[in-house]
Amino acid sequence: MQRKANEAGLEWTVDSAGTAAYHVGEAPHQLSQKVAKMNGIDISYQKARPYDKEDMLYFDKIFAMDTENFNEIKRISGELWDANKVDLLLNACYPGKNKSVPDPWYGGEDGYHRVFEMIDLACESIIAKYTKKNT
Repeated sequence: MQRKANEAGLEWTVDSAGTAAYHVGEAPHQLSQKVAKMNGIDISYQKARPYDKEDMLYFDKIFAMDTENFNEIKRISGELWDANKVDLLLNACYPGKNKSVPDPWYGGEDGYHRVFEMIDLACESIIAKYTKKNT
């Protein structure tokens, strides 16, 4: 998303956070790094961090990969929850369908390619929406 925003001339700060603390401080999964690199993106420098309820105040929009993460964002946010700021990522492509991005963790490399394609399409849709607003 950050690369696409930069290329579109959008001055965005794009970040990523998890709702579980399984891999805090670790780099992305090796297959995530490999597939991203095959698509011209270096994510090897990224480190996992937990979602913090103050993220609700800092970011204009928060996208969840699936309904479980959506619900965890809501729970963690507590009194700071703003339903207008949070949506499922794939609703950018399939409005109102509430589709989840599958977790490729337990599968093979092909699953990481499919997930990359899904996320890439959603990011394209988001960028298109905001660049149209600015023209």
